[in-house]
Amino acid sequence: MKEVTGNLWDYLGLCPLVITTGGQVSRRGNALMLRGCAAEARKRFPGIERELGALIEHNGNRVFALSHSIVSFPVEESPNDLPDIGIIRRSCRELVELTNMRNWPQVAMPRPGCGSGGLAWGDVAPVLHDILDSRFIVVSFADP
Repeated sequence: MKEVTGNLWDYLGLCPLVITTGGQVSRRGNALMLRGCAAEARKRFPGIERELGALIEHNGNRVFALSHSIVSFPVEESPNDLPDIGIIRRSCRELVELTNMRNWPQVAMPRPGCGSGGLAWGDVAPVLHDILDSRFIVVSFADP
């Protein structure tokens, strides 16, 4: 995997863009996309929360290719939970499988669980390094 500093959304339209998500769905069938890049995706692409909610209800909390070249990447079950390294590890494996299946040459993603999720990059990075190859770009914002 490659690590870069910048804005994740600058990669939109250039390659599939990963957003970190949870597995909770509202009574109306919408995925709860309340924080971070998931909330940004919900604002940019109205209806994506319904699309992801339906997939979660039918298939569980998994990595999914969504419309607009967005890819869900579960890091937690509920927005009330802390991101879980085990879920992140599973999501990495599923993301590699999806990338192989779709023959994507490049995928951009944030540091999963490290933004509003509160995990330390030093705890998450080894998991990603063990699974993700050079096709994956992990984008972090520059420190102010």
